[in-house]
Amino acid sequence: MAGESFVRHFRESSPYIHRFRGQIFVINFGGDAIADGSVAGIAQDLALLNSLGVSLVLVHGAGPQIDAALARQGLESQRVGGHRITTAANMAALREAVGGARLEVEAILSEGRLDSPMAHAGLEVTGGNFVIARPLGILDGVDYQYTGAVRRVAVEAMRRHLDADEVILLSPVGVSPTGTLFNIRAEDVAVAAATALQAAKLIFYTDAPGVVDEDGQLVRQITLSEIDRFLDIPQADAAVLEHLHSARRVCTEGVDRVHLIPRRVDGALLRELFTRDGLGTMLSRDPFEHLREARIEDIPGILALIRPMEEAGILVRRSRERLEQEVDRFIVMERDGKIIACVALYPYPEFGMAEMACLAVDDAYRRQGRGEALLEYCLLQARQQGLQRLFVLSTQSSHWFLERAFQRADIADLPMPRQALYNLQRRSAVFIRSVDED
Repeated sequence: MAGESFVRHFRESSPYIHRFRGQIFVINFGGDAIADGSVAGIAQDLALLNSLGVSLVLVHGAGPQIDAALARQGLESQRVGGHRITTAANMAALREAVGGARLEVEAILSEGRLDSPMAHAGLEVTGGNFVIARPLGILDGVDYQYTGAVRRVAVEAMRRHLDADEVILLSPVGVSPTGTLFNIRAEDVAVAAATALQAAKLIFYTDAPGVVDEDGQLVRQITLSEIDRFLDIPQADAAVLEHLHSARRVCTEGVDRVHLIPRRVDGALLRELFTRDGLGTMLSRDPFEHLREARIEDIPGILALIRPMEEAGILVRRSRERLEQEVDRFIVMERDGKIIACVALYPYPEFGMAEMACLAVDDAYRRQGRGEALLEYCLLQARQQGLQRLFVLSTQSSHWFLERAFQRADIADLPMPRQALYNLQRRSAVFIRSVDED
């Protein structure tokens, strides 16, 4: 049974392996992971990602190390607005602490003993003056001195190293054009790097399991438009709130997805990326930001869009009267006042299923991801309604659905009310998929 489980999980990971090859992931972990040794397990997962062709940019923190260095020298530091005020004396201690933390991470990433999971990993770790800094300055009367912010990231130089299959390791410091070092929050460095590189993913290791709702339950997936409702939860973890703000920023600026995963769970990164259920919380851009619910005045536009497909036998013919009765089931995509795509969703809650129907995209706007956006919208709506499966009936688009995780099914697998409406003359093929598959 254990062997069968391994085979099943390995096969399930195959689509993710193909999808991630050649993508850039920016991964942030704090100094706590270095201090307690959990970075060793993280390094093993990173080595596996690298071997699968993922380009890695790692950003390490050094909070505990800095605190310890300051304490050894009898120095104190003050935090205001989430930033540490860095004096000249503090900066000297900070350089020592960050340098030590970085060397420790490099040593772990370079491990290659034959009796370790890192054997033959061959990770080539590089660093440099990739983060160009500026002083944070005086804010609300507080002089942050040698605390800085990211001015820019040396994108072209970083890409050259990534193209050479090198792992880039960034520290929470940056250098200004005048040669001055500044203390920068590791999270800010990660955000800047992910945005500048247009990374496919920004991943935060956290002490929390992920984002939790008002009832303390882990939320697996959140879209950009849903983030605000999680920012006002009284019991929310402060670090998670920072990650949510960061996620909103990077998703708005082009990063596809942000993941929050628990650092204390061994293999958390692999479970989040290569299993259907994931482990932590995934935040993503709205794939349907230009979609809206259909209105009665949209009926002429919907008819103009679907009539050619009805005449070709791709869609079932719908009368104007039927569209008017079911318009609340439709979602449309509008551009310059024209309906360029639509889809309908019919839930069957007592069966835990929903039907996606009448998926149509204007000829001039096909092969641009709009069909996928409509599908993602339907999956999200079904998920939010507590449904488990989405089904479609199709006569001419079977491969499109098979390529998007749908599986062939039988008429008997449909909800009973839908079986009664099945058109035997059209002999449409039935396809079903889970709403939780990525």
